Amino acid sequence: MPGMGGMAPPPSPSPMNGMAPPSTMGGMDNEMAMTHMTFTWSKNGYILFSGWPGTRTGMYALALIIIFVVSIIVEGLSCRLVKKGPKNVAAGLIQTVLHGLKVGLGFLVMLAVMSFNVGVLMAAVIGHTLGFFLFHSRVFKASDTANCNDGLPSSC
Repeated sequence: MPGMGGMAPPPSPSPMNGMAPPSTMGGMDNEMAMTHMTFTWSKNGYILFSGWPGTRTGMYALALIIIFVVSIIVEGLSCRLVKKGPKNVAAGLIQTVLHGLKVGLGFLVMLAVMSFNVGVLMAAVIGHTLGFFLFHSRVFKASDTANCNDGLPSSC
């Protein structure tokens, strides 16, 4: 171009900002096709592991059941399972292990929800809700044990 000192004009930006389409990136054709970045309602996809549940309806249903049950377990692990008492190393270790298990399972549920599958999200939310109902609501507790100072279930 005249007046630009012989420099070529900058390349026009592509819709993908210079990136190759997902189907040709790094040989990950099938994996990228199954990954969604928006919420989707489909039994086809990956939840936590490559190839699982895949395209099988039964495996998708199993994945939803597992996420539902793990969500209930996370709420159950939020309960005070070790009774208050004097300082005790064994009780402290048990509490620490249970807390680590609760955090790990909670992160696992969170990663499953990050699959952007609406069924997975619903299974996790309903599981946590039922877990709260079973372990933290006043339905199954006497009024003196369900008295929380700050309203948080973990402080009961």
